[in-house]
Amino acid sequence: MPTLNANGLRIAFDTSGDPKAVPLLLVHGLGMQLTAWPDEFVEGLVELGFYVIRFDNRDCGLSTKFEQAGVPNLMLARLKAKLGWPLRPAYRLEDMAEDALGVLSALGVARAHVVGVSMGGMVAQILAARHPQRVLSLTSIMSSSGRRGLPGPLPRVRKALARKPANGADLDSIVEHTLALLRDIGSPAYPTPEKALRKRVARSLRRSYCPGGIARQMMAVSAGGDRSAELRGIGAPTLVIHGAADPLVPLACGQDTAAQIPGARLEVIEGMGHDLPPQLVERILALIDAHARGKMLPDSTPRLFVKQ
Repeated sequence: MPTLNANGLRIAFDTSGDPKAVPLLLVHGLGMQLTAWPDEFVEGLVELGFYVIRFDNRDCGLSTKFEQAGVPNLMLARLKAKLGWPLRPAYRLEDMAEDALGVLSALGVARAHVVGVSMGGMVAQILAARHPQRVLSLTSIMSSSGRRGLPGPLPRVRKALARKPANGADLDSIVEHTLALLRDIGSPAYPTPEKALRKRVARSLRRSYCPGGIARQMMAVSAGGDRSAELRGIGAPTLVIHGAADPLVPLACGQDTAAQIPGARLEVIEGMGHDLPPQLVERILALIDAHARGKMLPDSTPRLFVKQ
């Protein structure tokens, strides 16, 4: 896997498609490596004519780890966040946005369409807000503005997030633990076939497993706070995609994200949870493609939010 230097870090990356085609940067979520993007999703973007760029976020995959920062106490961090006390993460979402910018610069890409999922959506939002000249369009999927008062994960998902593998030193145990969590947050109407999901999870975990990095990324999200003011300054055409059945980042978070960004379009997908199931890949690709090309799908019924 090739690496590049970005923002002072070693970042693992991968590109697909013709380098002369229109660039599209994918930014994934919490603890998710570049290999977590479904193959059919990446291949579909290439077929649509994009030059697809993926990378491992810091503290994930084959990119630079921050083990020297230690593993944060997430329970204490959640308590501090509720009380409004300051958090001291090893790094912030803003740093991760600079990493993404550094990837584009290292590859000689002046401007790109940016698609972010979950935490990656937050990173993509910051990138679009702070570096508007580098972002052709923004697509924020199953993400949030971070505004206080928005709903959090459902109780059953909170419990799932708190669970640990039965044996943290055994790959099979870690795979089973990860599969259970992904089932808990996945799309109820579009379950990913067990065989395909297991294969993807095992491949990612064999490539890298860094639970400390996941905890540090969670701290960065917790410390991210309310991005509403920044979102209101985003000028790039913005599409917000959110599942109506998302149990991790509820639909209200996507609705609020769209409400904060001037002219943003919200596309709600019924039965979709917090994943990119194969049954929805074609639909999501069509939405991204139409958005990037400045078109509306004929069968699309967007909800428009106009700031007062």
